[in-house]
Amino acid sequence: MFTKGQLIFAILFAIAFFIAMIYAYRKDKKLHNKYYRGSIWVLIVFISFLLMIASIKFFLG
Repeated sequence: MFTKGQLIFAILFAIAFFIAMIYAYRKDKKLHNKYYRGSIWVLIVFISFLLMIASIKFFLG
């Protein structure tokens, strides 16, 4: 399906991408803590809403 070179490139790209993401997150961590405090609650409400919709569909559908 993929050649050996394509697999090596994909693996190296993924490793470099994750390293860059970790570096960028650590660099901006102070700003995230300052400006996005409490945003976890928005995520929890959003996931709860999706679960509620899925359960309604499961039980009524």
